[in-house]
Amino acid sequence: MRTKSRVIAGVVAATLLAQLTACGSIFYPDRRGQIEGKIDPLIAGADAIGILFFVIPGLIAFAVDFATGAIYLPAGQSAQVDPQQLKQLVGADGQVDPLALKALIETSTGHQLPLDDPRLIQHSGSSEQLAAYGLRPAA
Repeated sequence: MRTKSRVIAGVVAATLLAQLTACGSIFYPDRRGQIEGKIDPLIAGADAIGILFFVIPGLIAFAVDFATGAIYLPAGQSAQVDPQQLKQLVGADGQVDPLALKALIETSTGHQLPLDDPRLIQHSGSSEQLAAYGLRPAA
């Protein structure tokens, strides 16, 4: 009977420990100790999914990530591209050079995207979306 109670206590302890760890602390332990910066949307999204399924552990995950600083991107990195830089990629005919776009994303965010992948599905934007970025649609 003593072994059974130790197993139950171990399972309860492991469950509580798993609830106290957060996604940023697990995925990027080297980010711990940061005080401020831009929030990593991947970590924030993973913590938000925790809120959807389990409210209290999700809130604890957010609190732990903010307290440890693991939710912040490292200094000098961003998760988005400046719209002004995107304007430079649009040609006179309204087409975007995929190689230049790939290079811009890599230099801005540090991530390599497989834009030349044959499975990639490209969608055209609407006139309203282009106007939001100060671009004029070209035929």
